[in-house]
Amino acid sequence: MNNEDIQKLGKELKDILKIDTSPVAVRLVKADEEIPEGIPHIDDKTRHCQMVDNVRRLGTQFYALPEDHQCKGGAAVMGLMEMNPKLKSGEVYYNLNHFKTLDSAKTTMERVPMVPASSIKAVVYSPLEKATFKPDVILIIAKPKQVMELSQALLHKSGGRINSGFAGKQSVCADGVAYPYLSGEAGVTIGCSGSRKYTEIQDEEMIMSVPVDMLADLVESAESMFGTYAC
Repeated sequence: MNNEDIQKLGKELKDILKIDTSPVAVRLVKADEEIPEGIPHIDDKTRHCQMVDNVRRLGTQFYALPEDHQCKGGAAVMGLMEMNPKLKSGEVYYNLNHFKTLDSAKTTMERVPMVPASSIKAVVYSPLEKATFKPDVILIIAKPKQVMELSQALLHKSGGRINSGFAGKQSVCADGVAYPYLSGEAGVTIGCSGSRKYTEIQDEEMIMSVPVDMLADLVESAESMFGTYAC
């Protein structure tokens, strides 16, 4: 797919399912790759979940380096840096009383999807319908019914199931980006304390993430099932 194809599919997906905000194109730029040309550098230090939320609502496009990420846990699971030992061990969440024991916190953190540390040098963000690069993953923040329709469209051609794994931790970063990037599978997640505190993700919204290679079939099936002329 070229950039024009991706933009067209992004607009169609948004229109077909009547999603209020833009699907977000995310590319993890590997350490030995170049950052796509023409993409501005973000001018403010903030969190990955806030970056995604700003892109989907405001239509901004930019790339972020490791030092631009205010949430180092989010940056770490996407491969931009090593994870803080206290976060990796579960100690941070245990001290926040999110777990009864340190062992339960550690067990959860051991299962968080993580891109190998320092294998990524930048993350590029754009509304899908404006993307001038090929993303790795598309994040769609939408209402449960729309996520249901997305799930049905993903399975329309080949069948199967959507495998969703989450813990209400590291949601928009680990579940939303690292999981589909590593697995090549679509995923659904419900948000986390941080992403719901620092963004405008609404109580009635959730997150679906889709590898870009699934996009064309997803849109074709969505149009067939839910488009203007669908029965």
